[in-house]
Amino acid sequence: MNEIKQDTVVIDTKEDLDNCTVDLTDYQERMLVESIKRLKNPFYNISVKQVAEDLQIGENMAYEVFKRDDFPSINIGRKWKICLISYILWKTKRRI
Repeated sequence: MNEIKQDTVVIDTKEDLDNCTVDLTDYQERMLVESIKRLKNPFYNISVKQVAEDLQIGENMAYEVFKRDDFPSINIGRKWKICLISYILWKTKRRI
């Protein structure tokens, strides 16, 4: 039951934000860290529908995003989820 498939990527979102591996300038990194600190629960899991709304794409396209290798999502049963902090880091990395 606790097996991890070979193609599954496990991302530890509890790492120290000061050691964030996203390549940002000092100003961008400080801005990102301050934004994450303001979140009530950065470890909240968001759904495909919420990601689709945020990216302003359809749910079918959002499912394609969730299946990408560089997107840190998890599949729980038949539902795809992503940790909010992982999503923010991914989105920041992709947009800068």
